[in-house]
Amino acid sequence: MKENVIKTKSFAFALRVVKLAQYLQKEKQEYVLSKQVLRSGTAIGALVREAEHGQSKADFISKMSIALKEANETEYWIDLLHQSGYISKENFDSLRPDIEELLKLLIGIVKTSRAH
Repeated sequence: MKENVIKTKSFAFALRVVKLAQYLQKEKQEYVLSKQVLRSGTAIGALVREAEHGQSKADFISKMSIALKEANETEYWIDLLHQSGYISKENFDSLRPDIEELLKLLIGIVKTSRAH
């Protein structure tokens, strides 16, 4: 069976986001931004999973579009956490390519699904 790249990568990213939120809460005592990035960062994979068994093509596209919006929001929170000094440049440089890759994958999936 062929690997579902978006499913695999969104789950791996969600795990990273959970660890990031734990770090922010434990080490930085930051609770507001950490909950925001946790919510949006884990929602990506959850929506991908929902879309996997969508009731229709329109439902699939809708779920993937929402996953794309959540990925975009997560990118915002990661940028904000970096610019505000809550995460180091090294952590930012590690997370940023992952969220950018998810954004590109989701954009491609949504565009392709709408075209067919």
